[in-house]
Amino acid sequence: MGALRLLLTALALALAAAGARAELAADAVHDLPGDPERGAGLWRLCQSCHALGEGARNRVGPHLNELFGRRAATVAGYRYSKDMRRAGADGLTWTADTLHVYLENPRSLVTGTRMAFRGIPEEADRADLIAYLRRFSASPRDIPEAAPTAPPRDPDVAPAILAIEGDPAYGEYLAGECVTCHQASGTDEGIPSITGWPERDFVTALHAYKNRHRPHPVMQLIAGNLSEEEIAALAAFFRGVD
Repeated sequence: MGALRLLLTALALALAAAGARAELAADAVHDLPGDPERGAGLWRLCQSCHALGEGARNRVGPHLNELFGRRAATVAGYRYSKDMRRAGADGLTWTADTLHVYLENPRSLVTGTRMAFRGIPEEADRADLIAYLRRFSASPRDIPEAAPTAPPRDPDVAPAILAIEGDPAYGEYLAGECVTCHQASGTDEGIPSITGWPERDFVTALHAYKNRHRPHPVMQLIAGNLSEEEIAALAAFFRGVD
C-alpha cells in the first residue's frame, strides 16, 4: 500500500505539471480583461502586505513582480504555508484564471493559505487589479494572447450545496478511499490532514477539485466521481474526527 501511495503521488505531480503547461497554452486564445489604470487604485488592498515594482522585496507576503506564469510558492526567501507549498508542487501556476479564483476567496483555492484576506467579490475589480499586476511581469507583459489573459471561472459553491446536511455514518462508509492516503489519525506525512475541518471548508475544497479549480489530477478524479450528497457526508464525518 505504501508503494502504491508513492506511485499515485508521483503520478499526480507529473500530471499536474503537464496540466499546468497545457492550461497555459490553452489560455492563449483569450483577450486581456481589466483596466490596469483602475487596478492601480485597487492595489491599495494589497500594498500593506505585498511589494511591487523596482526593488520590491518580500514583506508580510511575497513580492509580486514576475507573478504571471510563476509556480506558486517559488519566490526565494519567503516562508510559505505548508498548503501553499503543496499547491505549488501539485502544479498551481499564477495566471489570470487562477488569480481570479484566489482573489475572490483565497481559501477556496489554497485552504491553509496564510493570506488573511477576505477576498474581492466583484469580478470587474479582480480583473482590473489583475491587469495592473500584469504590468510587472516582463514576459508576457505586452502580449494579449499570452497566458495571463485567461477569463475567470466562478469558484463559488452554491448556497444550496453548502446547506446539504451530510450523514456522518454514510461519510464514514465512504471514507475508506480517503484514508488510503490521508491519515485517519490526523497526522501529516507528506499528504495533508483532512480531519477536524469545518464542513464548509471541506465541501468548498472538494468542489474546487470537482470543478477543476484546484489542479491535483488525482483529487480531481476522486472528487469528480462524488455526488453533492457524498461530499456533504464526507465533510460531516471528517469534521467529527479528532
